[in-house]
Amino acid sequence: MARPRSLGEPPPDYTPPSRTAAPQILVGSLKAPLWLRAYFQGLLFSLGCRIQKHCGKVLFLGLLTFGALALGLRVSVIETDLEQLWVEVGSRVSRELQYTKEKLGEEAAYTSQMLIQTPRQEGENILTPEALRLHLQAALVASKVQVSLYGKSWDLNKICYKSGVPLIENGMIERMIEKLFPCVILTPLDCFWEGAKLQGGSAYLPGRPDIQWTNLDPEQLLEELGPFASLEGFRELLDKAQAPSVAQELSGGCHGFSHKFMHWQEELLLGGMARDPQGRLLRAEALQSTFLLMSPRQLYEHFRGDYQTHDIGWSEEQAGTVLQAWQRRFVQLAQEALPENTSQQIHAFSSTTLDDILHAFSEVSAARVVGGYLLMLAYACVTMLRWDCAQSQGAVGLAGVLLVALAVASGLGLCALLGIAFNAATTQVLPFLALGIGVDDIFLLAHAFTEAPPGSPLQERMGECLLRTGPSVALTSINNVVAFFMAALVPIPALRAFSLQAAIVVSCNFAAVMLVFPAVLSLDLHRRHCRRLDVLCCFSSPCSARVIQIVPQELADRTVPVSIAHLTATVQAFTHCEASSQHVVTSLPPQAHLVPPPSDPLSSELFGPGGSTRDLLGQEEGTRQKAACKSLSCARWNLAHFARNQFAPLLLQSHAKAVVLVLFGALLGLSLYGATLVQDGLALTDVVPRGTKEHAFLSAQLRYFSLYEVALVTQGGFDYAHSQRALFDLHQRFSSLKAVLPPPAAQAPRTWLHYYRNWLQGIQAAFDQDWASGRITHHSYRNGSEDGALAYKLLVQTGDAQEPLDFSQLTTRKLVDEEGLIPPELFYVGLTLWVNSDPLGLAASQANFYPPPPEWLHDKYDTTGENLRIPAAQPLEFAQFPFLLHGLQKTADFMEAIEGARAACTEAGQAGVRAYPSGSPFLFWEQYLGLRRCFLLAVCILLVCTFLVCALLLLNPWTAGLIVLVLAMMTVELFGIMGFLGIKLSAIPVVILVASVGIGVEFTVHVALGFLTTQGSRNLRAARALELTFAPVTDGAVSTLLGLLMLAGSNFDFIVRYFFVVLTVLTFLGLLHGLVLLPVLLSILGPPPEVVQLYKENPEVLSPPAPRPGGLRWGLSPTLPQSFARVTTSMTVALHPTPLPGTYIHPASDEPAWSPAATPAANGSGNLTPRGPSPATE
Repeated sequence: MARPRSLGEPPPDYTPPSRTAAPQILVGSLKAPLWLRAYFQGLLFSLGCRIQKHCGKVLFLGLLTFGALALGLRVSVIETDLEQLWVEVGSRVSRELQYTKEKLGEEAAYTSQMLIQTPRQEGENILTPEALRLHLQAALVASKVQVSLYGKSWDLNKICYKSGVPLIENGMIERMIEKLFPCVILTPLDCFWEGAKLQGGSAYLPGRPDIQWTNLDPEQLLEELGPFASLEGFRELLDKAQAPSVAQELSGGCHGFSHKFMHWQEELLLGGMARDPQGRLLRAEALQSTFLLMSPRQLYEHFRGDYQTHDIGWSEEQAGTVLQAWQRRFVQLAQEALPENTSQQIHAFSSTTLDDILHAFSEVSAARVVGGYLLMLAYACVTMLRWDCAQSQGAVGLAGVLLVALAVASGLGLCALLGIAFNAATTQVLPFLALGIGVDDIFLLAHAFTEAPPGSPLQERMGECLLRTGPSVALTSINNVVAFFMAALVPIPALRAFSLQAAIVVSCNFAAVMLVFPAVLSLDLHRRHCRRLDVLCCFSSPCSARVIQIVPQELADRTVPVSIAHLTATVQAFTHCEASSQHVVTSLPPQAHLVPPPSDPLSSELFGPGGSTRDLLGQEEGTRQKAACKSLSCARWNLAHFARNQFAPLLLQSHAKAVVLVLFGALLGLSLYGATLVQDGLALTDVVPRGTKEHAFLSAQLRYFSLYEVALVTQGGFDYAHSQRALFDLHQRFSSLKAVLPPPAAQAPRTWLHYYRNWLQGIQAAFDQDWASGRITHHSYRNGSEDGALAYKLLVQTGDAQEPLDFSQLTTRKLVDEEGLIPPELFYVGLTLWVNSDPLGLAASQANFYPPPPEWLHDKYDTTGENLRIPAAQPLEFAQFPFLLHGLQKTADFMEAIEGARAACTEAGQAGVRAYPSGSPFLFWEQYLGLRRCFLLAVCILLVCTFLVCALLLLNPWTAGLIVLVLAMMTVELFGIMGFLGIKLSAIPVVILVASVGIGVEFTVHVALGFLTTQGSRNLRAARALELTFAPVTDGAVSTLLGLLMLAGSNFDFIVRYFFVVLTVLTFLGLLHGLVLLPVLLSILGPPPEVVQLYKENPEVLSPPAPRPGGLRWGLSPTLPQSFARVTTSMTVALHPTPLPGTYIHPASDEPAWSPAATPAANGSGNLTPRGPSPATE
């Protein structure tokens, strides 16, 4: 009896192909790709075998490493500062913002708290006494807010912003005036006497009740305070600050406590206005009052060293806490100020409210994260459970999801250790998106592991799994990482951080899937080998005790019984390089008489039962018993069965292909039209949850009060004193922009330079009058007015440090020349004088000079002459002109205003004035100027990178080109669908659109790789690729949708619309393009096969060799030349019986026909004729 062959030994009658044989594969064009892929797969095979051998150690070290990285989450920082989130580092806006902070500090001069009143009945007129009384009621409640912190009581008067408080030498009087000085409140109530009720300041004088603005008599106050301090300057201040007239109408706006400097325009107070043909105000639909508070730094500086805070360790942090507590209480009480049964409603908002929204937006929802991962655990477990315990992988599914969760946590922990700040996108979206993407590869490996080739040695099962699926997993993961890195090109810090974090998390997922999950599969294989139950592995499995063995049978005359219509098996080919022709030759050991497949590639040759031992055993038992009944179809139905028997035969018919191409062409055309509907923009109302009070306020503000405070900043580097004309021209150009709110007709536009010049003209007029009347002479100014004395002191200045005074200039020069310009030699000296003598004018100008001019107190009665020496201000490095922008509803309006402002600054730069615009529109909307260009650049670069990665790993540019074509179609279609859904284009959709290229690879590359590595006609290979990849791709899509499902439960409509909806559409598009369009394109335009199935003619082979029991597999014989390389591929070997009389014969295939009858008689045997390089003719 002959010695039985070992598992790795080929049949004894097998002869390697001779060098003189006909070519047996495509001419050496695919030699390098095959060799490189074989080398790469060999590395993966070795990796899998090593992991399986040391699975316990690998699992322990992997969990230990990932767990250690996950601890980095403890040092994570969540960024909620809008400027840090949205302003690109190193950009023009960033540099301008940094310059502003260097000169003025980190914070604005004040913060705004707003009340908006609207009627409950939309469209109702709000300009009624009843509505105004209700507004007063709400404003009074808000103005009386008090909070207790650090043992102190804090009210509005202590923390409000006060503009233009005068400097007084007497400290006690100065503190009393400061307490009495009114807060800046912009309200329509200032048109009436009731506006004074909002001022909570009070002062105490012995023997009389507290002085308040509701009972203040300025003349009497000056008489009572006169004996204590010189109040002549304050008297003129009060003369300028007249009390508002009770009869003043709202038309034209209102004035604050200073008619000269505080005028609130209609647009700041009234919304939804309607006028008659003559321009008179008829009605309005909204009222707005704005309370200004100090910034934390200002509040800290204000009370530093004060007796009220000396015992509490006063700090800037405490000042910020006081302001936040007061603002939250302000919003709460204001919203509750009016009962529900009134005809009006109050919307309140503060800067702290916005911070609270961002904090809530950035918080991790533990319930949704746990719910999402539990749902994924359940799906993975149920999907991978089988009735056959030996094939069930429920525990593997559970372990895989938990491993992905740990990988996500470790990736985020690594990001925290690298200093990448978290934001709302990180906490709200990334855990679910990464879960869906990571579980895709888990399903792919698990499916491949259960479908190992029959007869694979147990110790090589993991190596075989990685050998077949490793390239796909590597390709998808690398493309995802590249995609997210390309998305980091978007110039928005928040989205750049999200993209980098996503790339790192995907990398950790890749490491977990390729290194740690194989150890889990190896342990599960050990569990099945030990006949243990799935999940409950402590119990034995009764179904795994059956041993299935196939005993080879001799087939008479090398024919197959009629009852066996087909046989599909996975075999092993031998590949070596012909030294003479430099061709790669692949051959199979002969098995039986082989006939070509029928012309219909979707016949029973491919779509019969699979080639597992269980199927073969079932066929043999059916033949022996001739059973009349078949097993229930539902018992063996799965996605692969559906793809093999229903989906692929239908999809790959000629008319079905035509329908698919037409439908996807129509979808592409419709998407191109939808792309024209996409608008730019992201309003704050899109971020705030709908139905909340904050959303109601923002909606009302956007509708009625779309005003934005901006400033035109002038920098250093030029001489302000000699550039006055250029500064006036710059202001004029900026004021002429369409979006700039024009001042009232009776008021000329003002800047600090206007205020400064007009003040100089005023004191010049006072001096001229005093000089003419003789109250001021060359030697004395004591009898003149305060303004006349100030002019005297300024007129004698020379600007020369050696000779600073020249009294002969009193009558020979003017403070302002005939052209309206200030003499350059007086410019900086006069600036010091103006800043210290006109606090209300300085406050109204909002100049914010840097360096600030030195302090100087005017004393008209000084006789020493020292008061004549006025220190000159240093050359200015920062100053600003304030403006109001209005009518900005759409992003196009913002972009037009930004472009106009930038053009004005560029033109001024040509005149030597360095300037830039500043304000929220320029911080948050300037990104849209180059967003679409950045988006197109990122997508194009990513498509090129995807092509290169696919071409390098697939080693087939043809296939890489088809993949990139499908990915480009997906991106265009997703962009077009966004237009139909009304989703605006901002940085966040751009990141998703860019990332869609990488995510789309998950749905395409598996099918493409399956097509590339199978044999036969294009239709046959496309069908086989669908059979192999339909289940894991579908499971991956479902897992992605389950991961995204938790986003649908977010409280933020923004998360639902911009992440859940967009990513869900992307998943469905990927599924359709990967499993429908791509197979059709491959069946029409796909590349030729890499390996061609050829059979070497050998006269010694008279009968098929008997395979070793347990599988149909040949190994590499030690006697074969060293140049041979083992390439494992899926090959279909069909054994067809002789057709019975009257049976239907399929028409000829598109491949050359081969049959026993075609064997040349010269061979003297029934052997097969060698097969030439036929696959080139498809």
